[in-house]
Order: sequence, then structure tokens, then C-alpha cells
Amino acid sequence: MTDDRAREMVLVVEDDAGHRELLQQELSDAGYHVTAVASAEQAMAVLGERSFALVVSDLRLPEADGFAVLEATRTLVPAPGFIMLTGFGTIDQAVSALKAGADDFLTKPVDLEHLRLAAQRVLQTRQLRAEVQQYREVLGDRGFHGMQGKSPAMLRLFDLIRRIAPSDGSVLITGESGTGKELVARALHEESPRADGPFVALNCAGIPETLLESELLGHAAGAFSGAKGSRRGLFLEADGGTLFLDEIGEMPASMQTKLLRVLQDGRVRPVGANEEIPTDVRIVAATHRDVTELMTEGQLREDLFFRLETFRIEVPPLRERGEDIARLLHIFLRRHALEQGLSVRRIEPEAMRRLLGYRFPGNVRELAGLVERAATLARDGVIRLDDLPERVRADAPLRDPSVAGLRGDGEHDEAWETLEELENRYIRQVLAHTEGNKQRAARILGIGRKTLYRKLGDEL
Repeated sequence: MTDDRAREMVLVVEDDAGHRELLQQELSDAGYHVTAVASAEQAMAVLGERSFALVVSDLRLPEADGFAVLEATRTLVPAPGFIMLTGFGTIDQAVSALKAGADDFLTKPVDLEHLRLAAQRVLQTRQLRAEVQQYREVLGDRGFHGMQGKSPAMLRLFDLIRRIAPSDGSVLITGESGTGKELVARALHEESPRADGPFVALNCAGIPETLLESELLGHAAGAFSGAKGSRRGLFLEADGGTLFLDEIGEMPASMQTKLLRVLQDGRVRPVGANEEIPTDVRIVAATHRDVTELMTEGQLREDLFFRLETFRIEVPPLRERGEDIARLLHIFLRRHALEQGLSVRRIEPEAMRRLLGYRFPGNVRELAGLVERAATLARDGVIRLDDLPERVRADAPLRDPSVAGLRGDGEHDEAWETLEELENRYIRQVLAHTEGNKQRAARILGIGRKTLYRKLGDEL
């Protein structure tokens, strides 16, 4: 018996006690965890409380028939595989069952080896379909040029990018580390008339001062020791497109002067060359530092700042877009699970509450790293509180209640939500995510449907 097989739950629905026991024993011997019931009513009750990978149901049952059980399973997410059994098999019944969503149709008395093979085939097919669907969701869920968000702050950002993109004016992007400033720069390029041209990126903090001029402007053969041939700089590489200069405040003052000259004249002179070369490049610069502080400290020339800031984009930190955290969590989780071949089904409610209330000083980059860690450490496909780093698990009050959409400014105790209010709001968020599907919401929350009804009462 493999570990994967042991985790696969099978529901047998058969009113004949002897046959029910036989099916249960056979599938248990095959390595499945089997629950057996005698009626459609019992089956529906069990389906409402537990998740099953496969349902094996007799067609003829007391009161409601096997088609009622099949219909109930179709409302579940993910829907389990389904094998219909009958002692009165006809072609019409088989066709009706398959059209209704059954994966296979077996006649009684059931050949037990045939049942084993059918169960294995149905589960393998379901798994393949689920993986294909996951790949489609992940590959197709690019958001806005790779940026994800439905919060007002992100919708304003997307709108600003669309309005700025058609211009050739320089753009200065500011925002904390990990907020996605390069993604904003790429979105500007892809939304602009320059989209068919090159997008070239350079981190100004990652290039030694002695090489930066040659990297940006290029050099002629023999311009310096080791320059055996000429080289086109990044300005010429980006001709007709966009040049993204990240951490512009780390650029040496001498290079800032030459950059300002290029921006003013639209021409570059490679190191050691005698002639200037025209270039058509849109400059997008970025920094995680406060620009006023950079200018006060002399790290950013004022004249260059004003030249770069034809347009200014401030990327919001994750703590100001609390509505997006759950969405980003699930997107990163699906992507990492697919890339690493992991099976992660859900996040434990307490772990989700801590994540929703965490400040995320490292922003989206930190969230992606946390998801990778948690998904890797998860046991039995469930991310639990102890899979999160200590800084997230720490039982301390949030410094910024806006992280999780809490009320107030955090200065007074009465501004904070009670645990019950926080739990109710989180349940409603999950229900919104599942578009009102209570069965799926209960599964995500890790509770039964009856518990879900009890927690929110008339709100459901």
C-alpha cells in the first residue's frame, strides 16, 4: 500500500449488507480508506462532512436512487470520481449514468478485479484532469502583466499605468523593497507603443562604478585596458524600447551627470569614441529609498530627479492592500505546488488568520517566500501554524490593523476586532472566494457544513 493510496477516501453506497461488506473489504484490501453506507440519504450526509476521492454507488437504493447520489457529488469541489453499480444493467442506463457525470458503469455481480482496475483508472484520470486544470489556471492567471490584485490601491495603480504608458516621458517608480517595481516598469513597456521594442533592465547597485559607464554607454575598441573590441551599451541595446534603471539612487554622481546629458540630448557617446550616436529610449527609474532623503544626502541630483519625474508612480506596500493577501497566497501556493510536484490542499484557519494579520515588511516578495517554505514543510497537504516562521507565529498585536482590513488606527483597544468578528469576516471572505459554495467553503475552512451554518447563523 502506498502513502498516496492510503490517503484516498472512497465512499461505498449499497443497500445490500452482504454486498456492501464485500465491496468495503475489497477496496480496503486495495489500499483505500473506505466508508460504507446503506442509503442515498446517508451518503449525502457523509459527503457533506468529508472529502472523498471516489464514490461507488448502487443504482437502486431505498427512497432515492444512485442518480441522486451522483447529482450530489457533482456539486462538490473538487468532484470525486464516480462508479455506478446495478444488477439490472442496460445500455440505456449506462449511457444515462455516463451523461450524468459518472466515470464508469459496472453490472452486478461485480467482478472484484474489474472493480479494482476501474477504481484505479478513474482516480488516475481524475488526477490528470485536476493537474491539467491547475496548469491552465496558473498559466492563465497572469493578472495585469504579472501583477495580481483587486484592492482599490492596485486598481488605481493599474489605471495609472494605462494612462502613463502611451507617453514617452520618463517615469520614476518609488516603493518599498519587494513591492514589484520592475513588474510595474515592464507593464509600462508592454502597455506602450514601444511594446515591440526591447525592455532592458539594470540594477545600478549591482555594477561597480568603474564598469557602469561602459555598461550603459558602451565603449570603443581600445578605450581601456582589455577593451579589445567595441561594445554597444544598454542605451543602444534598448533603442526603440525601454531602459529600466533600478535603484537609481545608487548610481555614482559622475554617472548621474552623464545620464542627465543623454536624457536632454537623446544621444550617447561610448567610452573612447569621438562621435555621439542618437538613441530613442524611454527611461524608467526606480528606488526603494525616500527621494527627498536621497537628494538631501547628495545621493540623487535634483536636476536628474526632476528630469526623471515627468511621471511618478508609487507602488503600494502589501499592508495597504489587505484584500489581496488571500488571493496572492492561493496563487503562489498553486504555482509552487505545481513547480515542485507538491499536493497542498488547504491552509489551516489559524495559520490563515496569522498570515492575513501579518505586516509583511518584505511585501509580495516575502509572501512568496513564506508560501514556498510553508508548502514545502506542509504535512498531509495542509499548511499549519507551525509551518510558518516564528515572526508570523508570534502571538503579538498587529502594529498596523489595516494589514488585515481591521477597524481603527490601532491606538485604542476598542478599535480592534474581537476574535469572533475576525473569524466571521474571514468566513465571509472564503464564501466570497467560493462564490457562495458552502460545501467548498467548509472544506477550505476545515469545518463541517453544520459548523459553518452555526458560526454565521442567519447570515448564510
